[in-house]
Amino acid sequence: MMEKLPAITGWIWVKEGFALFRKQPAEISTLFLTYMFLMLAVGFLPLLGQVLPLVLVPVFSMAFMQACVHIEQGKKVYPNLLLSGFRTPALRRLLALGVLYLIAAVIAVASSSLVDGGVFWQVMSGEKALDSDTIRGSHLSLAMIVSAAVYTPAAMAFWYAAPLIAWQDMSVGKAIFYSFFAVQRSGKAFLVYGLAWLLIGVMMPAVLSSLVALLLGKAFAVVVVLLTVSLVLTVVMYCSFYPTYTRLFGRPGQVPPTLIA
Repeated sequence: MMEKLPAITGWIWVKEGFALFRKQPAEISTLFLTYMFLMLAVGFLPLLGQVLPLVLVPVFSMAFMQACVHIEQGKKVYPNLLLSGFRTPALRRLLALGVLYLIAAVIAVASSSLVDGGVFWQVMSGEKALDSDTIRGSHLSLAMIVSAAVYTPAAMAFWYAAPLIAWQDMSVGKAIFYSFFAVQRSGKAFLVYGLAWLLIGVMMPAVLSSLVALLLGKAFAVVVVLLTVSLVLTVVMYCSFYPTYTRLFGRPGQVPPTLIA
């Protein structure tokens, strides 16, 4: 039976993400920016533009996982690595997983209608703008909490699913099963991991931007600092996904330990 990870492991994952980023900061950041521009372009497609980015998440997630493998092995990360997920024999299964991502997201957002009468759904679908008029008088914050709670089991099931499909050659159902119970058994570590990223990824940029505003008093400088710090931390977070996988399932090519006796 797989060991239960101590809570401190969550913080170790964050530190390992920073360590991977420091080895090739420009290269991995370029890969991420290429991904963002590509998703922006896909978003302009009629009809498919709203669903394709979510369906393709598992495929592109493998590009970042493979990039971490390259960094670990001392190989250069290039933007064309972004297409590596499309060259894997597991592409169809990754796309099928992406469809499940989409279904789970729709169910989670739709569930919020029970709280706010559909306001959050309208914001997410683009029917309403997220402005003061929309927020005023609605239960948007509670709706977002409800959606997050509904999506949590799906997030657990999807967390390791893509690399298990691509690297361990699992079926979609088996990968989802193993992923869910791997996260469930490592709950304390993931709690620390999530809280750490809440602190680093949300509070730290806010504090830095406030300091810049106080010292310089220029809105442009605040925006530049906030965007730069947010970009770097997002890329580091992507890098930290890889050690969460290797700690439980080993590096690509290794036989994973048994999840359940």
